[in-house]
Amino acid sequence: MKRRLLSGVLVVILAVLVGHETDAVAAPLSVDLKAQVFRYLDSTDTDEAARTLQALLSDSNITIDQVRRIIQTERDYTPQPTGTIPDERIDVQGRAYHLALSVPLTYEPTKGYGLVVCLHGAGFTGEAYLERWQARLGEDYVLACPTAPMGAWFTRGAEDLVLATIRSVQRRYHIDPDRIFLTGMSNGGIGAWVIGMHHAPLFAGIAPMASGLDNVLIPFLANLHSTPIYIIHGAKDQVMPAELSRTITKELTRLGYPFVYREHDREHPMAGGHYFPREELPELVIWLNAQRRNPLPMSLTVVRDASHFQPFGWVRIDATDPIAAFSEDLVSKRDDRIKRREYARLDASIVAPNRIEVQAHRVQRYSLFLNEELIDSSKPLVVLTNGQVSFEGPVTPSLETLLRQARLRQDSRQLFPIHLAIQVRKQPS
Repeated sequence: MKRRLLSGVLVVILAVLVGHETDAVAAPLSVDLKAQVFRYLDSTDTDEAARTLQALLSDSNITIDQVRRIIQTERDYTPQPTGTIPDERIDVQGRAYHLALSVPLTYEPTKGYGLVVCLHGAGFTGEAYLERWQARLGEDYVLACPTAPMGAWFTRGAEDLVLATIRSVQRRYHIDPDRIFLTGMSNGGIGAWVIGMHHAPLFAGIAPMASGLDNVLIPFLANLHSTPIYIIHGAKDQVMPAELSRTITKELTRLGYPFVYREHDREHPMAGGHYFPREELPELVIWLNAQRRNPLPMSLTVVRDASHFQPFGWVRIDATDPIAAFSEDLVSKRDDRIKRREYARLDASIVAPNRIEVQAHRVQRYSLFLNEELIDSSKPLVVLTNGQVSFEGPVTPSLETLLRQARLRQDSRQLFPIHLAIQVRKQPS
């Protein structure tokens, strides 16, 4: 009996020793893996990214859980300039733009900060908007104010600029991905609406001021299903009448979406009612402080034109019937389909464990991007589209899918190792 007991103890000791030895050997691999993962995510050289991806995929010892953990928790942030940085340059598709930043003097790379992206009005610059916000935001936010020529935030170029601004700041500063906000005044407010609607899953909230939307863009408000909204407008605004915001609030009410609407009666000596009163800022900051993005809502609604087929949270519209397609200018240039508001729409909900129901309108094919927080990949998944079973069976997580989606999205809270493409059956006439 004693011999058996002694043998058991020796086995346990040996197992512990072997485990420690294995950990000691694996540690350098972990460091190398971390470097490889972030080299792939951050490289601007597509050839280098492709080589790094191939190296990662060829190593059979690398697991999805390892990579997911590295992306979520192990990015290193080096010390960066703080205070007012009024004139940075940011390149977007070969074009240089100005970017003004305000970073808390107490910034610590180990702490996650909120990010407020502020879009200026026509005739202003990003730098001009820094002072308005700095004193009120406090030490918990990084403020980024890009400059768009003529304040044309309703163009595709400006849309790309905002997305590039967020990516640029995220690479250098420790930004909490669940506390990114988009706000703007006048033309900048239009940009906050348009860009916020098309990229709603990025934001913890949007705050358009003294702005509005062209009637043909109203259907895209449905995209704000899970995005908090704070609207400010002057009742005496003669540049953009308050009725523009009132129309939007009526549509948000019809949709059943919560929002805050602040209509003030103040006037500026130079701008009349068309301005952002400093008195409104404290309440807005209180609202910002209370918001946190839900990166994985159980329900999503996405309305798309034919020029916005990028992922929208855990769904993506891939192919559609003939629908409207926006040109460079999202407001003034329109074809008949835009005038008729012919867009594609997808409503997707996880209604029960491993059961997804989708309503698709003018959609021919769509994709689901999933993870273990949304479904249990060890069990069969059922997907219903327009009331018909369009998929039933097992799904397989993929390291390649996880990495490719992580590089595309640059969002540590939206990591998807499962990609499922669904063909929509034609409805009988």
